[in-house]
Amino acid sequence: MTRPLLATIDPQAMRHNLQRVRQAVGDARIWAVVKANAYGHGLAAAYEGLRGADGFAVLLVQEAQQLRQLGWRGPIVLLEGVFEARELEACSRLGLSHVVHCDAQIDWLAAHKSQLGQHVLLKMNSGMNRLGFAPERYRSAYARLSALPQVEAVDCITHFSQADSPMGASAQLAIFNTATADLAAERSLSNSAASLLQPQGEQPPLHSDWVRPGIVLYGASPDYPQHSAQDWGLEPAMSLHSRLIAVQHLAVGAAVGYGNTFIAPEPMRLGVVACGYGDGYPRHCATGTPILVDGVRTQVIGRVSMDMLCVDLRPVPQADFGSEVLLWGRSPRYGSLLSVDEVAAAAGTIGYELLCALAPRVPVQTMGATA
Repeated sequence: MTRPLLATIDPQAMRHNLQRVRQAVGDARIWAVVKANAYGHGLAAAYEGLRGADGFAVLLVQEAQQLRQLGWRGPIVLLEGVFEARELEACSRLGLSHVVHCDAQIDWLAAHKSQLGQHVLLKMNSGMNRLGFAPERYRSAYARLSALPQVEAVDCITHFSQADSPMGASAQLAIFNTATADLAAERSLSNSAASLLQPQGEQPPLHSDWVRPGIVLYGASPDYPQHSAQDWGLEPAMSLHSRLIAVQHLAVGAAVGYGNTFIAPEPMRLGVVACGYGDGYPRHCATGTPILVDGVRTQVIGRVSMDMLCVDLRPVPQADFGSEVLLWGRSPRYGSLLSVDEVAAAAGTIGYELLCALAPRVPVQTMGATA
């Protein structure tokens, strides 16, 4: 039979999550972040689920090109701007906005020959210390960009390093507000965490003119374990599911997997699942990692190998060859939920990484799509 591992993508869940963000941010417009192949979900599927957003945010010109080919005519922003001067031509041709975070990008704009004015978002390094102009240099960069005939509009943008708490963002917000005071520009501040964490009307306001949600659109929590995805009212957009391809009967003291890291404490049944680290499931998911078999919560046991992992069948005595296994998401048969955040925590990482790391060999099916 065909190997039973399958990832299903649910655009309706993305639509639901987008609406959840809209409820949280009031009148702010939304850049739906679809970089990294829409966090592993596929750009075409994400476009189907998220085209109710006000704009899309991408990393690469190629991603913007694909969105245009899919039919999107609205705003698109390059979150790290252009990586070389010739990409400015693509910005003109595709009608892209782009972030400017360094002097080299301003130099490229100054030398760019174009009849079409560029829309840029000037980035401030307000404390993240990755990209952007220092606050004391920000206004001079803004003035230089505004004076260029190649630039039609300059907006202001920064990124919070501690957005999982409104208080954590307050210091950066104060720096940003001081440096941008009286500038006639739209502002973009909030990522997923800041978009959801601040109730409407709370001060100081984080939402600004545009917000940039990413992970929440795909149904994972931006501040797990403080809040789960269910706490935020989010639906998983990706479900990874497989089946048992073998059942073993273990005697007391029998070892499981590479390194013999699990020893049977009693006579027990073990299920072998068609999924491993070659599929993007983390090798660091040790014994105790949650997993669902026939809709029942149980645990991974032993080490995850390249193509298989083992599960404890003691909580699921009826399970047998062919039983459904849910690695994360929502069970297609039973409707049970297992958050990708829980699985990621067991591996010492975050849900973002698991979603983005889905291996190319895993078949992907978009719900509602026609062949």
